[in-house]
Amino acid sequence: MADSTTPKNKLQGKVAIITGGASGMGEATARQFATHGARAIVIADVQDEKGQNVATSIGPNICTYVHCDVSDEEQVKTLVHSTVNTYGQLDIMFSNVGMARAIHTCEQTVLDIDLSAYDKLMAVNARGMVACVKHAAKAMVEGRVRGSIICTASMAASIGTDRFVDYAMSKHAVLGLVRSASLQVGSYGIRVNCVSPGAVGTPCLAV
Repeated sequence: MADSTTPKNKLQGKVAIITGGASGMGEATARQFATHGARAIVIADVQDEKGQNVATSIGPNICTYVHCDVSDEEQVKTLVHSTVNTYGQLDIMFSNVGMARAIHTCEQTVLDIDLSAYDKLMAVNARGMVACVKHAAKAMVEGRVRGSIICTASMAASIGTDRFVDYAMSKHAVLGLVRSASLQVGSYGIRVNCVSPGAVGTPCLAV
């Protein structure tokens, strides 16, 4: 009978950036990347203490933490450039960071949506995602790396929700981004995909 276990070196030598890597799915992914042999993992987040702790626990010889607010394109650009300058290439971008909901006092239905909160959420979930895909793809094209870009979307993008319409909209934007980007950079050997989880018990849901 064939061995069905997953090989532990499938990411051997790979360099990865994980946004939102200080907790939740990002942290879990960083740990899995290390298990599967990644050469370097860069955790990017705004939760500095948590991010530093995760990087230390994985191992400073493999994992580092960088403060990065993805809503600021210059910070994303610097993140990608510093990674390439340090490690020589970028193989994987896991654009995972996102807000479950912004700070507001309503449930963000179409009848009562707070557009100020909407803008804050979209700045991270949509604009930030575009910045990560843009600069990761450019680095891969320039470095002639047949890399992989993964974005975190949500089941909410496909089925809708009875509240938090801003969140559903932001994740639908991710689907459009991924579908278009995959067509635009596929000829360079770059894969662009997304994961669309349902409700996951991460700290994000406790916000």
